[in-house]
Amino acid sequence: MNIVIPIVTLIVGLIGGFAIGVFYLKNQLSKMQNDPQMLQKMAKQMGYNLNNKQMQRAQQMMKNQPPAVTGKKKKK
Repeated sequence: MNIVIPIVTLIVGLIGGFAIGVFYLKNQLSKMQNDPQMLQKMAKQMGYNLNNKQMQRAQQMMKNQPPAVTGKKKKK
């Protein structure tokens, strides 16, 4: 019992942390689609300096991306 509880807790924590991380990342990406300053800030953190044309192209690319797979199967 002293071995089982920490292992189960670790597994539950990893799954929970992953789920929260995915939710946070999806939330941030959806915010960036609508906020050019946030997209510009992220680009600067990565070492890029985007001009207006590049910024518009990046926003368009983010809007045109298909939604992320959530594990749900589509009905045919």
